[in-house]
Amino acid sequence: MGGVPVLRSAAVGQIKTARESGSYPLVPFSNRIGNAKLTWNGTSHPLVKNFGNEPHAIHGVGWQRPWEVLDQSSSFAMLSYEHKPDAAWPFAFDTSQAFRLTANELALTLSITNQSKTATPVGLGWHPWFVKRAQCRINFKAAGRWEMDAAKLPTARTPTSGMDVEAALLDVDHCFDGWSGELHLQDALFHTRVSSALSHLVVCTNAALGHIAIEPVSHVNNAISLVERGVATAEALGLQVLQPGESMSADMTIRVEPV
Repeated sequence: MGGVPVLRSAAVGQIKTARESGSYPLVPFSNRIGNAKLTWNGTSHPLVKNFGNEPHAIHGVGWQRPWEVLDQSSSFAMLSYEHKPDAAWPFAFDTSQAFRLTANELALTLSITNQSKTATPVGLGWHPWFVKRAQCRINFKAAGRWEMDAAKLPTARTPTSGMDVEAALLDVDHCFDGWSGELHLQDALFHTRVSSALSHLVVCTNAALGHIAIEPVSHVNNAISLVERGVATAEALGLQVLQPGESMSADMTIRVEPV
């Protein structure tokens, strides 16, 4: 905003993968599927381990696939991707994302339609990286936090009221449920508000990172595996199950105002 980056940025041509970008879509699931082993309705589907040496499948497939630009202008873009079953995800789907930009706001919409012949688990979200400037404070309300083990998989849910803390003090990579749908980042330059109708939020940063990931998502990390293990129901974990031809949409708005 005003030439000062809000999201992580890089010069044109310097970004080699979507992982290095300011934000990318999470579809058809968020975060991780433990050990890249999808089990759904009693059938096991080994998945591609798609992030370096990490043993899990991470962030779905949309962030690593080419999207077709359907429409674009200086303030709007519409992209689509059609997925055919493969080793990364065994169910067919169509997905689209829209970007609407005004002077101080970016509104995003992400949608998915199940094109397979069976009911499939689905999740959506975004993975934006915000610049973590000095005196940056994060504030949001939530109901629960999912603790993580050394493998970055959730272990148990603990009650929480959310966060109101200096970002520099954080060492966190956790999913929160019962999110109120609004988060505030404020430093000496900007007040940034992230809002969404999604009820889960992943926050990731530590002292070594100059950025903070604020990820509105639809479900708990590793939700599909947790459902199959009987830890909780799909509904309780935020996981959607789409019948053939059914669709799901999500939204996120980033609004920035000078302090």
